[in-house]
Amino acid sequence: MARSHSFTHAITRKPSVSITAGLRAVDIGTPDLALMQAHHADYIAALRSTGAEVIELAALEAYPDSVFVEDTALCLPEGAVIMRPGAPSRLGEAAEMAPHLRALYGNVVQIVGADSFIEGGDILMTETEILVGRSARTNAAGIAELTHRVAPWGETVREVFTPPGVLHFKTDCSLLDAETILSTTRLSASGCFKAYRVINVAEGEEACANAIRFNDLVLMPAGFPRTRDSLLTAGYHIHEIGNSECAKLDGGMSCLSLRFTPKP
Repeated sequence: MARSHSFTHAITRKPSVSITAGLRAVDIGTPDLALMQAHHADYIAALRSTGAEVIELAALEAYPDSVFVEDTALCLPEGAVIMRPGAPSRLGEAAEMAPHLRALYGNVVQIVGADSFIEGGDILMTETEILVGRSARTNAAGIAELTHRVAPWGETVREVFTPPGVLHFKTDCSLLDAETILSTTRLSASGCFKAYRVINVAEGEEACANAIRFNDLVLMPAGFPRTRDSLLTAGYHIHEIGNSECAKLDGGMSCLSLRFTPKP
């Protein structure tokens, strides 16, 4: 089983009514909750269509951004790491996720340093390494602590850099298979993926770089036909999901789930 894209489980969280107060880099409109809920249901159905068990957690009204569960943890084959989000309003989300992961994993550790900040959206796991992008939400101390926490599991962490003005490292990239990364040109040009095959998104379609490979499917946001067609030509099975409302909060496909195979 490929650890980076073959999974038995996923965790999602229902969007809260308070989502309209979610964080955003640029205000491009208030999310439509009903439409977001419909897109979210499509997302969950796509995950389940692969045979995976999807755990749907209840909405957390106290945390407007809590639908974006990926930022709260890193789930690895040997255990899970509870993150320490760089946005102060999101610190409590990680604590809310911890008991759910402890119920599934025998080994759960936590980022605890007062100066350590790290979010799952900055972390790309491949078959051979964990790439972590330093960003406005993930700092050097957070990356150093993660490196320390996962070393006993035989994991290698490589620090890379998120492009200026980009929220998370995975805003601009995603894993397609063990050898292949989908990336924006501005990120791949940095050379951080030189050990991988890279498929660049079409010019003007940078917003679809955040996709996920989940078992036999690549879930990508709808509305990016040139990139979709290039992935179909490359032999991937594509499932398009509406993402217009999450995009208003800087969210994408990977943000909406934790994807893993638990080790009791």
